[in-house]
Amino acid sequence: MACHRTAAIGICHLHTSSSSHAPSKEHYKVLVLGGGSGGITMSARMKRMLGAENVAIVEPSEMHYYQPIWTLVGAGAKGVASSGRPTASVVPSGVKWVRSRVQEINPDTNTVRTGNGMEISYQYLIVALGLQLHYEKIKGLPEIEDWVKFKIGSNYSVQTVEKTWSALQNFKEGNAVFSFPNTPVKCAGAPQKIMYLTDAYLRKTGKRAKANVVYNTSLPVLFGVKKYADALWEIVKSRDIQVNLRQNLIEVRADKQEAVFENLDNPGETKVLEYEMLHVTPPMGPNPVVKGSLLADEAGWLDVNKETLQHNKYPNVFGIGDCTNLPTSKTAAAVAAQSSILDRTISKVLKNEKPDRKYDGYTSCPLVTNYNTVILAEFDYSGQPLETFPIDQSKERWTMYHMKADVMPHLYWHGLLKGFWGGPGPYRKIMHLGMK
Repeated sequence: MACHRTAAIGICHLHTSSSSHAPSKEHYKVLVLGGGSGGITMSARMKRMLGAENVAIVEPSEMHYYQPIWTLVGAGAKGVASSGRPTASVVPSGVKWVRSRVQEINPDTNTVRTGNGMEISYQYLIVALGLQLHYEKIKGLPEIEDWVKFKIGSNYSVQTVEKTWSALQNFKEGNAVFSFPNTPVKCAGAPQKIMYLTDAYLRKTGKRAKANVVYNTSLPVLFGVKKYADALWEIVKSRDIQVNLRQNLIEVRADKQEAVFENLDNPGETKVLEYEMLHVTPPMGPNPVVKGSLLADEAGWLDVNKETLQHNKYPNVFGIGDCTNLPTSKTAAAVAAQSSILDRTISKVLKNEKPDRKYDGYTSCPLVTNYNTVILAEFDYSGQPLETFPIDQSKERWTMYHMKADVMPHLYWHGLLKGFWGGPGPYRKIMHLGMK
């Protein structure tokens, strides 16, 4: 309890805390932690399986965002308002929404403590807490109050995505610099999507001749799947974009408009780049609540079976999405595919049967390469292409752009979040005449 200066306040505090703690024990058959794409889709599926009164979801945010569209918001092709809806409108009706953050998970007692002092017990737990962005790990960045003034943007948060568009519009001449951090990230294609869109915008506005577009990635490759990486290298060369591998952004000196990168192959060796525009992809890490619990692996991610999504130690705990240690790219498309597998896993566990469907690691990354073209990368755990359409998806196509910009948001709000869209697996079989 916090100490207070006056006894009166102290007594008052004691009185309210004891009375508010007494009735705040609740129990649910299924408790879902996190109201992102994984949490909402699983609460919708659990409502259908068990009835709304048996399901609760813990989420503090009043707004839910469709984050994949932020790529287009940062490039001025969509408005940020189109990406958000009130959380109240996406939580399935009848499902209890606990408007608080998760404070602590105790799988040994099957309880969760929330930020507002509630203790909730559960029979089954679904953890969908996402990951944490760490802008603060880039030296100099937290001190910058006015990103617009210093021409910095980031498509990774709702607070900073429009600043990318400002930096792009205000670009005159010089270096447009894009970073990719030395950590796992969500949507690993996003840092270079904005680079291609910047290149396209500068060409459209007649500024490209005075611009030097630079992509500094901590990775040893341009993209993790060779088929798509080969296609992207061709685009990079044809558009005169400079790619530097194994370069990690460690500092921003806003007053000088300088970005400092460390050479990961020669630690301690740094390079300073002046910029006229800087797009920051922040380092990312596991959710602190997961990391601080018995559910985490050594790196702090939720430790689940990569085929069934059931926890490796606690059989009544399951995970989905970015918070897990599943060895695949962290995307909304992966969540969709995982949701149908997890739905099946839980239905089997409820009947004391063995899970019989396996998640193959399917994930997708629509690589936006222009204001009207996309390369649709789809692949599995082994990094092998797992394509839905019977065409070569490593080619830039306007049809795939239309799908990314117009079809996917619709599918997200009306399909995935309502628990009806489990990824393109069944359609892939049809498209390939049962061959895949």
